[in-house]
Amino acid sequence: MFRQDKSDAWAVRLLPRIVFGLAAAYTLVAIAAQSGSSFVTVCTLLVLGAVVWLLRRRGQLLLAVGSTVLTAASAGYFSAVGESAHGTASAVLTGQAVFGYWALTGMALLGAWMVKEHPGRRGVTVLLADVILVIASVVGMFAPQAGVPLGFLGVLGVLALRGGTAKSLVARLRRVGRAGRSGTKAPQGADS
Repeated sequence: MFRQDKSDAWAVRLLPRIVFGLAAAYTLVAIAAQSGSSFVTVCTLLVLGAVVWLLRRRGQLLLAVGSTVLTAASAGYFSAVGESAHGTASAVLTGQAVFGYWALTGMALLGAWMVKEHPGRRGVTVLLADVILVIASVVGMFAPQAGVPLGFLGVLGVLALRGGTAKSLVARLRRVGRAGRSGTKAPQGADS
């Protein structure tokens, strides 16, 4: 009845995971119980850890999500610093700029994955757009009215160049130019 299995691989693998899992859970609960900010920090780290674990085999998506989170945080910081440096630390103005940058980071993330056949790496596209957004938020520190529009134009440019839109537009313009030089007329509709 109490036979000992000499090579109990299941227990050898499972027991350390249970022990370390309980120790980690107790540590996180103890840290989270100290204050409200500790609780928020622990919850944020758990959510980020779960996202990283779920996306561990999707490198481009993980790069894009990580880049988006960092860009949203840094753009919010630069926007708040810029507003306080100008002496107009109004929560409304800072909130509008931060919301604009966050909307643009979301636009970059969604824009890279909306193209069905993306010619390049989608995560790199989001990373480039996010770098331009950080630069635009730094510009917004000195010229608050120019930051978000500059970021919008930068994100549109990156999505167009990396997504193949600019390439297809140039190819279409070349075809129209060749048709115009050869003297052929554009086909007219059946109703004319």
